[in-house]
Amino acid sequence: MSLAIAGMGWVTPLGNGVDAVWEQLLHGHEASAEKMSEQFGNRSYSAFRVPESALGKLAPHPRLRRASAISRFAAAAGLEALQDAGVTLGSQNGNRIALVFAISNGGVIYTKRFYRDIVETGAQAARPLLFPETVFNAPASHLAAILGITGSTYTLVGSAVGLLAIRMAEDLMTNEELEYCLVVGAEEVDWLLCDAYRRWRLLRLAPPVEPFNKTARGMILSEGAGAILLSRTGPIMIAQTDAGAYYRKRTETEEILSRILSNLTQSEVDLVISSANGTFIDQAECRALRRVLPDAIVYTAKPAVGESVGAAGLWQVILGAQALGRGELPPLLHVTSMIPLRVPTSRTALSKARHAIVLSSGVNQQVAGLRLSIP
Repeated sequence: MSLAIAGMGWVTPLGNGVDAVWEQLLHGHEASAEKMSEQFGNRSYSAFRVPESALGKLAPHPRLRRASAISRFAAAAGLEALQDAGVTLGSQNGNRIALVFAISNGGVIYTKRFYRDIVETGAQAARPLLFPETVFNAPASHLAAILGITGSTYTLVGSAVGLLAIRMAEDLMTNEELEYCLVVGAEEVDWLLCDAYRRWRLLRLAPPVEPFNKTARGMILSEGAGAILLSRTGPIMIAQTDAGAYYRKRTETEEILSRILSNLTQSEVDLVISSANGTFIDQAECRALRRVLPDAIVYTAKPAVGESVGAAGLWQVILGAQALGRGELPPLLHVTSMIPLRVPTSRTALSKARHAIVLSSGVNQQVAGLRLSIP
């Protein structure tokens, strides 16, 4: 079924507020990288972190007192999406909204702390207040309690998981008793996470992120959250979703992407929000786009805000919705070579754009897509 975006919210390394961050992107701004190091590691990493000011308006809540950063990001983005839609939750309608939470790496900061305490001081270091923050569904539990959501609550784990969460929302909303489904994706970043991605040869040590480069130089991790409130009517429609597939080898990615693009191109497509992040994904998307949609304008914000993994898909949907709704695109930063794609090298008007495809090519073998449309 087709759903509409009733409200949006995000917390990013460029701050929070959909329109505020969008304006920064339109002016070509990019987040500042922060160096991270550890006493047991001899290498430092760069990451795009969420500034403290982005959470300044988040009201105190008992559930957030000891919660991890990922839960606070999710709460801020979810509340913003509800406010954007003008929806106030209470005892009368808390069961009329479902929550689907998308996550990839989980609460890595608390997990590392919990593990380190046990190694250093023994099993007696295990604390009931700390352990729950290490499980994947902790942020969804916090968010549902803070918002008063008593309807269905689910957590999905993966890397293209944001779009798969929207796909799940479509199934949930076939229940006529539900008015809305809130889909939230969130991620936090830590030195340990950066070290893992470096060992998988996906990370570069310092910016910039260079999209669609012939040489895959690597990505820069980031953190934050994105949220969209889905309803049955609204100005931006999710016209079609494609759950895609898993690839066993990287060489299979292009073929899966081509199938997704062909399936989603049921009408003229003016814009593609790419998941290009400086890794092997970029060239796979480039080749698939050249094969199926050679005339579409292609944009990715990851040079400006980094690769947020679990939150990335929701960020991309927000970008696509903003581009269609506002009729313009930010410049694509740090394109270092001539690529066979149409990309916005400066602030670009999209006066006739009515359809956009969002591609999510995860580094953990997930690929999915969806099409946004203006009714």
